[in-house]
Amino acid sequence: MRSLTCLVRRSPATPTYQLTDRLHEGRTVRVPAEGINGTVAGWLADLGVHSPLVDDLARLVCEGEWVAAHAVAERLSVEVTVAPHA
Repeated sequence: MRSLTCLVRRSPATPTYQLTDRLHEGRTVRVPAEGINGTVAGWLADLGVHSPLVDDLARLVCEGEWVAAHAVAERLSVEVTVAPHA
């Protein structure tokens, strides 16, 4: 006999990413994948900068291409990691 918990469908957890602005101490946020672009673009806008690499970073993170994502993040002066579950 199956327990009720086996019958409950669980949705896979949506990953949350931790972004750290390397140019401004203490600026770290946790966002879902769809928040990466807006967050990093906003940080760059504060500096008067726009970069198409922001779109590349968000895409690479979503695709799980971590080597390339970290290379792009380095150029944008940000750090991106999968946030630990709270």
